[in-house]
Amino acid sequence: MTRFEAVLFDAGDTLIRLSGSGETLLHRAAAARGAGPLDAGEVSAAWQRVLDRSSTAEELAKGRDLSPDRHRQVWTALYAEAGCDKLLPGLSDDLYELTVAAESWEAFEDTLPTLHGLRERGLRVGVVSDTGFDLRPALDRLGITPYVETIVMSFEHGACKPAVTCFTAAADRLGVAPDRTLMVGDNPLTDSGAVAAGMFAFLLPKPAPTGPRGLHHVLNLV
Repeated sequence: MTRFEAVLFDAGDTLIRLSGSGETLLHRAAAARGAGPLDAGEVSAAWQRVLDRSSTAEELAKGRDLSPDRHRQVWTALYAEAGCDKLLPGLSDDLYELTVAAESWEAFEDTLPTLHGLRERGLRVGVVSDTGFDLRPALDRLGITPYVETIVMSFEHGACKPAVTCFTAAADRLGVAPDRTLMVGDNPLTDSGAVAAGMFAFLLPKPAPTGPRGLHHVLNLV
């Protein structure tokens, strides 16, 4: 069996996630404006419309992860079309600001132990993420940065996963051959692009609302 020398991770919903549910974020954004309580049913329905559309081919084709400006435009438009501004005028902009703030993100409970375990085993670690905003402040705040040697973000790289170059760029920076590299992610449509780059891929199931992410399996693989 190939001995891995490096592990690449997706970021969102693999190492980190937004703290609280989407409904919680909407309520927080409204409260920050000084608004009274929003109707829980309307908030839930609006956020479900966001979820239903956010990962569709139509939305992904809009290039939201290729520049910060485009990221803001696409996401705020999606929030507005889902009905967020009907809940409270301007809520879409406030919700966007909240979702890109470093303070709004949390690490899964097994993220740091897994990264520490990889370091103890002598493996190099990178992050490959489709994102239109800089994740570094969140990774810094959550204590992840000291374990990561390179970060490839789509808005800086000029391409999104599953493009092979997203993965090979990270491997090249780490100085590790693709066939000695394991990619860990949660999206089979994007993270599986690592296979076309000559890497191995380990895909995680949808995260549970609470508890560990299942990253301990990575240590078993290496």
